Amino acid sequence: MAKNQYLIFLGCAIPYRVSAYEISARKVLQKLGVELVEMPEFNCCGLPLDPVSHEMMLILAARNLALAEQKGLDIITLCPGCAGTLKKVNKMLKEDKALREEINKHLKESGLEFKGTVNAKHIMQVLIEDVGLEKIKDSVVKPLTMLKVAEHNGCHILRPKEYIGFDDPEDPQTLKTLIEATGATCLDYMDETECCGAPSVGVSDKVALQLARDKLNHVKQVSAEALITICPFCHIMYDTNELRIEKMFNETYGIPILHYPQLLGLAMGMSPEELAFNELRVDTSKIIKQVVEGEK
Repeated sequence: MAKNQYLIFLGCAIPYRVSAYEISARKVLQKLGVELVEMPEFNCCGLPLDPVSHEMMLILAARNLALAEQKGLDIITLCPGCAGTLKKVNKMLKEDKALREEINKHLKESGLEFKGTVNAKHIMQVLIEDVGLEKIKDSVVKPLTMLKVAEHNGCHILRPKEYIGFDDPEDPQTLKTLIEATGATCLDYMDETECCGAPSVGVSDKVALQLARDKLNHVKQVSAEALITICPFCHIMYDTNELRIEKMFNETYGIPILHYPQLLGLAMGMSPEELAFNELRVDTSKIIKQVVEGEK
């Protein structure tokens, strides 16, 4: 299997709703020597179908894994939900022969077979395990020592632990470590591991916005200058709704929501334009002045 070469799995939401994440991720990964191979034949990871048809979720995820096996390459995802689903199904099918045979009956109709020879990893896992912290630090030409930020991991990158097997769900450290590799300070705050609220939107918009508001309040309390995300849905929840929450609850936050690759890209010397800062809804001008113009 080629070192630092991966099939990129974008999922459903990122190309249409969070393109800044993809743009910035591609740029920083290229700079770090990670080669991304396109696979247009990939389908949905299967996660949205799990509550409706568990079997269909298994088939969709297994098809993606089988396609990757044909190429002999591991999968890199930007979405923790996609990574979690592919990891979960990969583990289930590897360990359960009867289930593997049942799913392979469906895959055979399209000339595919799941064998269990590849892995699926979120970009954060690739950065910390495969690229390595030292190489990331070596790529930094403009340390972001002027910035104090907070992190938001989200739920799927950490849970369920028996399938994800990456970082500690109760005390995650990887994203903090990656943030600090840029030179920025990563601040601790209350209820860091709480959900952003996005999964609740379909049930109660009010509950979802209250969860996001609680998070923003806790981030504001420690005077963080930005919130760093690694999940497209968490990012949408905060970046899209921060101004709405300010109006609804008569609050003022002014906290930009950055994708981690955007933060890393700044530290690598890339411009905000290259990293698609223009696509962010919350004003980032203060951070840009601090980083680009050296103003505090």
